[in-house]
Amino acid sequence: MPDSLSRRQVLRGSGLAVATTLLSNFPAGASSVPVLGEYDVVIVGSGASGMTAALTAAKRGLSCVVVEKAPTFGGSAARSGAGIWIPNNPVVLAAGVPDTYAKGAQYLAAVVGNGSSPARQKAFLDNGPAMISFVLANSPLRFRFMDGYSDYYPELPGGMPNGRSIEPDMFDGNLLGAELAHLNPSYLAVPAGLVVFSSEYKWLNLAAVNGKGLAVSAGCLARGTAAAAAGQKPLTMGQALAAGLRAGLLAANVPVWLNTPLVDLNIEGDRVTGVVVSSNGVPGLVRARRGVIIGSGGFEHNAEMRVRYQRQPITTYWSVGAKENTGDGIQAGIRAGADLGLMDDSWWGPAIPLPDEPYFCLAERTLPGSILINQAGQRFVNEAAPYSDVVHVMYDKNPSAPDIPAWLITDQNYRNRYLFRDVLPALGLPDAWYQSGQVFNAWSIEDLAAKINVPAAALRTTVNRFNGFAFSGVDSDFGRGRSAYDHYYTDPAVIPNSCLAPLWEAPFYAFKIVPGDLGTKGGLVTDARARVLRPDGSVIPGLWAAGNASAAVMGRSYAGAGSTIGPAMTFGYVAGNDVAGVA
Repeated sequence: MPDSLSRRQVLRGSGLAVATTLLSNFPAGASSVPVLGEYDVVIVGSGASGMTAALTAAKRGLSCVVVEKAPTFGGSAARSGAGIWIPNNPVVLAAGVPDTYAKGAQYLAAVVGNGSSPARQKAFLDNGPAMISFVLANSPLRFRFMDGYSDYYPELPGGMPNGRSIEPDMFDGNLLGAELAHLNPSYLAVPAGLVVFSSEYKWLNLAAVNGKGLAVSAGCLARGTAAAAAGQKPLTMGQALAAGLRAGLLAANVPVWLNTPLVDLNIEGDRVTGVVVSSNGVPGLVRARRGVIIGSGGFEHNAEMRVRYQRQPITTYWSVGAKENTGDGIQAGIRAGADLGLMDDSWWGPAIPLPDEPYFCLAERTLPGSILINQAGQRFVNEAAPYSDVVHVMYDKNPSAPDIPAWLITDQNYRNRYLFRDVLPALGLPDAWYQSGQVFNAWSIEDLAAKINVPAAALRTTVNRFNGFAFSGVDSDFGRGRSAYDHYYTDPAVIPNSCLAPLWEAPFYAFKIVPGDLGTKGGLVTDARARVLRPDGSVIPGLWAAGNASAAVMGRSYAGAGSTIGPAMTFGYVAGNDVAGVA
């Protein structure tokens, strides 16, 4: 407890130093800052949680403004694949998925356990389907079932091997007009001329060796051609989600102020009554008659906070979250007396720290013919496990069995068959990857081991043992292929286990693997109504939070594709409705 108090005191002090600097031109403090406007609700952040909250409050008849730090809107959601995990939602039910509220509750309880309160889990289950119906009714967004994208633990009670995640359907960017220019770019751009959905990437990976993969690729091209002929600007995944929500806000006359970072919360008595922001480098006050909703994202790009709260080694560079996510809303909440939860955790995933940006590995570590090894040259995890679990194992075992960095080992047969990031099968990898020291190749396992400084004999033994598993179809060490989820990003032509293929064809490749993330998952502790709580459990009047600025309802786990965005939008919806009930 003394360490926790010390962290808060230091962080509170550092945040106040920033606020004091920006307010230095106004000796009397926030009371002397010019008032930029007054609204019923101020929403901080224009990601999925913030825009859903703003749309909800606006449709409840409240005047709203969204203040956004970045020069773009959409945050990390715009960069993402935009899977949305919500049990029993109307989109999956319309697609004939046999989901029920009871199944969702059973599964969520099994996955999350005591990682979050039962009341918050119930609030998510109760409000998630209603949120999707609300967004469908109040924005041009449409959604599609991610057919076959398994829950991450489908063998648990209530789990669904065929999945229950949804994603945005294609959205025509023309509907945004000039505002489209302010959309935050995607993490990986869709190839020009194609219209690709998140659920189709697994098949694009296999286009060189699989008939369905080739057919899906042709379908993506046909969609792109049709959209171009119709004069559309087709958007999918996170681009569609952010654009669709922004279109809803435009129709609801909700302004989004870009380049307007949060400096601090304005508090009168014990109540949050607005925010101090920086506009053109000058502080200004935006009053909130009902309250403030923080949807400003996590702290993945705040080096000081990551060192303070999270396990080592850690760096901001390994994250693919929006670069503006530096914990501003969380720090403002701390200064207001908020409690914190899950600050040591993130939405983890193995990443390759490439020279241009980190690459978050999904299919690459799962496709047959690849293994993950530690610095002793040994496997240490089921490579096909949910990506968050893989990084948890990395941290749990490091440094006593050093695996940060780890290495993804593949061979030429693997490279001849599968897409790797955006490099087509059989094509050479970019020179810059090798020059950066993140990727190596060699004509023998022993020479590869020397290049990455692992024991050659140990790596040879590991590869030989794994090859035996590939021929038998049974991974006796880590059970790769036991779960239906393990087989999502695999090659159905590989038998007897689509997760396992031998490494045999030179040259061999090694890719450096570090603990990457989609964003942090710790933040302000909230209740089932998304109200921010103090350490004693009391409510901070006038303050709500959702998304990665709040401690995740998923606890330390990850139920399925979209376990970040689904709860973020749901608790944004909850917050927007709750603030509408404040007198």
